[in-house]
Amino acid sequence: MTASRIPTIGITLGDPRGIGPEIVAAVLSDPHLRRVMRPLVIGPDELVGEYQAHSGIGSWTGGGERGAGAASGHAIERAVELAGSGRIDGVVTGPISKRALNAAGFAFPGHTEFLRDATGTPEVTMMMAAEATPLGGALRMAVLTGHVALRDVPARLTVDLVVTRTRVAVRALRDWWGFERPRIAFAGVNPHASEGGLFGDEEATVLTPAAAAVAADEDAEVLGIFPADTIFRRCITGEVDAVVVPYHDVGLAVIKTLARDTGVNVTAGLPFPRTSPDHGTAMDIAGRGAADPTSMRCAIELCARFCQTRAAVSA
Repeated sequence: MTASRIPTIGITLGDPRGIGPEIVAAVLSDPHLRRVMRPLVIGPDELVGEYQAHSGIGSWTGGGERGAGAASGHAIERAVELAGSGRIDGVVTGPISKRALNAAGFAFPGHTEFLRDATGTPEVTMMMAAEATPLGGALRMAVLTGHVALRDVPARLTVDLVVTRTRVAVRALRDWWGFERPRIAFAGVNPHASEGGLFGDEEATVLTPAAAAVAADEDAEVLGIFPADTIFRRCITGEVDAVVVPYHDVGLAVIKTLARDTGVNVTAGLPFPRTSPDHGTAMDIAGRGAADPTSMRCAIELCARFCQTRAAVSA
């Protein structure tokens, strides 16, 4: 796309039993959004035709959990095909049930790994972002180890993994967010970032050499390694553009507490921008009109912004 053209965004509805169809319907009913993007809704045929009326939940008869997983999985595959052909410029994914996805034969722990393999991308990085928080500033993070058990994190955190995934995040911060030389900080693995080795050595043996390698690229300004219980405040106040976090909950607990309604999941490293709301399927409230569409709106707006920035950078 050119920098002046309105991007076309493919939007998957996610698990059709959940709130995905209704939050997509709610967001796309706002004419303001149509001025920044063109939507192409991807999902079961009987839902796509009805999403604007907030119906779909009651009309979908796709065969329980396995059918729902098949519907959401095939929608992801179709989105990748459309992006690969240039029909769409970016992808926003509705929330899926990982259990249903696996029941349908899609053996992935989530969207991140599914999209990585579907696009043949060698490495991706899960990122989380809230461009506005109740404290005023933005909060962005790159997650080094995503959907893995906490007991497996120390073995997964190698220098090579940290360097590779941080570099992927830095490229996204430059090419999608538009930071010329992003300022990044590493959150420690251990309490007080190990207190000089008193509480562990991952900061010294893994994060320190990895941070030095990333800093040597000169694509980013590496501010250092900081205790995880203090560094996020520096991001919100604008001193840091993004925090690199060692594992899932040390970062997501912060963003889901401070920005529960505005958080966005970003898959960095793909050949196209991909975002999603930072919540799940919420099947317990699906169809009741109680679902908050704010995170889906933020995901769509951020994806459209990424597409425009990407076009401007490559122009």
